[in-house]
Amino acid sequence: MTRYALLPVALLALLLSGAIFGFFFAWVCSTMWGLDAADPTVAIAAMQAMNASVRNAVFFPAFFLTPIVLLIAALLAQKQQLRPASFAFGAAALVYLLGGLVLTMMVNVPMNEALAEVEIPDNFQAAREIWQAYSDPWQDWNIIRTVFSGFALLLTGFALMQLRHRAG
Repeated sequence: MTRYALLPVALLALLLSGAIFGFFFAWVCSTMWGLDAADPTVAIAAMQAMNASVRNAVFFPAFFLTPIVLLIAALLAQKQQLRPASFAFGAAALVYLLGGLVLTMMVNVPMNEALAEVEIPDNFQAAREIWQAYSDPWQDWNIIRTVFSGFALLLTGFALMQLRHRAG
């Protein structure tokens, strides 16, 4: 049973790792730049709405289950004595857990919750100051979690290559 479970679990780990990396990456290369280019009152309102909507059943598996599925893949690979794959899956789980999930919960989520409490000012300059004070550090931290998530995806791909190498 364990032998046949590894490949589907490994592929699910790849899918989830790719999904969360892609989610964070999209914020880096389009979403935040677009909000920065918008009227700051619109940017604040849009970010408040996006943050309120992100906690959903579609986002949940990629954000919360990725390290669990990676760990299961690591354990299944270890059980089959596929040490390089097991190490890579386990490292990917740890990298994403710390640099993606924990970082988000400790930094980005509190920033989002603080922004949710902001009453959007009518004054353009006041709104601009609020947005810049939020956007700049939020983007810096988002880049960090994107890099960690990308590295976790890379490790997951490496682990899958090790499974292929062993089978071939």
